Amino acid sequence: MPTTPTVHFEAASTLAVVVSSNEPLLFLSEDLKVIAASASFCRAFEIDPATVPGRRLSELGNGEWAMPKLASLLKATASGSAHIEAYQIDLMRPNQKTRHLVVNARTLDDGDIDHVRLLLAVADVTDARAEARLKDDLIRDKAILLQEVQHRVANSLQIIASVLMQSARRVQSAEARGHLHDAHHRVMSIAALQRQLSTSAGGNVELRAYLTQLCQSLGASMIAAPDRLSIQVTVDDSAVEADVSVSLGLIVTELVINALKHAFPDERMGRIAIDYRSSGNDWTLTVTDNGIGMPTGTDAPKAGLGTGIVEALSRNLQAEIRLSDAAPGAAVTITHVEGAELSADLSTAA
Repeated sequence: MPTTPTVHFEAASTLAVVVSSNEPLLFLSEDLKVIAASASFCRAFEIDPATVPGRRLSELGNGEWAMPKLASLLKATASGSAHIEAYQIDLMRPNQKTRHLVVNARTLDDGDIDHVRLLLAVADVTDARAEARLKDDLIRDKAILLQEVQHRVANSLQIIASVLMQSARRVQSAEARGHLHDAHHRVMSIAALQRQLSTSAGGNVELRAYLTQLCQSLGASMIAAPDRLSIQVTVDDSAVEADVSVSLGLIVTELVINALKHAFPDERMGRIAIDYRSSGNDWTLTVTDNGIGMPTGTDAPKAGLGTGIVEALSRNLQAEIRLSDAAPGAAVTITHVEGAELSADLSTAA
């Protein structure tokens, strides 16, 4: 008998695991054709197992799996430009109750390097949500509603980020590509903020974990050589309301992005430091880099979108902005003092 190639053995093993899984699983090809489905998936969604292999995801059942947003994210995942984590969908079928599902997807290495395959896991959370609503009081109901909104925002951000990356790959203009990459970084940083907010309890956000996770996300997406550039976060035990944390997070995002883009040209080594400390209702946020410093005179950069965002958010927080020489590098200090007169303008701060 001829020897079965290893790659076929690994693929057969994968099929066996998928089909016998107790969890609803789909094994998909790059073009979203179903290679195999677990028996639990077919039972859960009342699909004849014999009709599944070889059909497209959108053709399963009576077409209820034809979801453009899900298909777009799966294709982006297959291309390596996105990941699906806890993406929520509503499965609607004729004459049946709408099911609320949470899906996760990853590319799967089953030994065949010439073909990209996806493993899609589906969890039905309909009953769990119904039970929670029955057991919990009004406060719990409001928390669930907020979590639903946050998940939907996170879903939209994932889609927007993947579209921006795909667009950046297609454009020919370096300037346009740069703007698309900047937009992608902003969307991903906001997604990081959203994930952190969704895990916070009691309406307040602990800033140390919040800003640390945010800067880790920024570093992972923007720093190609961690041995050359680093981001350091120092925060006291402060906890702030969710809307304040969002503003602070967006300010840090814009200042870090600006430093990474402009402070370290020509492969220069450096460090960006974020420091936050508070006393009562007063607080100070400082973002410092040890780069080339701020050009002056005709070399000074024009105020852009990032500057406008920082100034607007600082005004909203009733905080003052001060730009100073860090020798080397530059420092932006944003200070909130209860009852103080404000000056929130980076272009004139000294």
